[in-house]
Amino acid sequence: MQAPGVNSAKKGIHDGLPIALGYLSVSFTFGMMAVAAGLPVWVAVLISMTNLTSAGQFAGLSLITAGASMVEMALTQLTINIRYSLMSLSLSQKLDRAVSLPHRLALSFGITDEIFAVAMGQTGTVGKRYFYGLMLMPYLGWSLGTLAGALAGSVLPQWVVGALGIAIYGMFVAIILPPARHSPAIRVVLLTAVALSCLLHFAPVLNQISSGFAIILCTLAAAALGALLFPLREEKPPAGTDAGQDGPRDETEN
Repeated sequence: MQAPGVNSAKKGIHDGLPIALGYLSVSFTFGMMAVAAGLPVWVAVLISMTNLTSAGQFAGLSLITAGASMVEMALTQLTINIRYSLMSLSLSQKLDRAVSLPHRLALSFGITDEIFAVAMGQTGTVGKRYFYGLMLMPYLGWSLGTLAGALAGSVLPQWVVGALGIAIYGMFVAIILPPARHSPAIRVVLLTAVALSCLLHFAPVLNQISSGFAIILCTLAAAALGALLFPLREEKPPAGTDAGQDGPRDETEN
């Protein structure tokens, strides 16, 4: 019997609140860095309100300050955020069948790693009211955190802004190191990306490659090496099952 679906906006808001609190600190840092890079406060907030992607926004900010082309910007965002298309495919099977296409398109805007994990962890299907509630708090947390960081960055002394800007690097280290300690695949991909980044930054001729294409090359090369050295093996079905083998079948099947 299929488990009943979840379609309560109140529950969605409740489940999204912890995500919103976690987003505040990261978006606060983005707001400060955006203002420090010379962007107006309203532009920093507009970026967060129309993107909702931490890695993509930080990478985009570095490209904006470096004067990168639109092509570099588009390719970088595609490389960094393409995982959201895979999440959307999974969530399309999780959403209640009654959710119409326009609502599915609107809900796709709010897919982040954390929102995806919480939605997929629900028992049964997920309705549109629950998902809209789940999106609401993280969206507000991300946007208001950016606003607070941008306002703080516009009034705080530059040395304070620079010191607080280091927090983003601490966040990335905190995200990467724990899984890298336990996974050889992650360690190899991480060290490969670092080595390639250093090579593209310091090596003659190669250091002429723009920062946008350098990010793309490092990402694709490190990911390709990880896939080559540590491929995911599909588990073979047990002998005697229907999946790919001629095992015994139940004669009562239609």
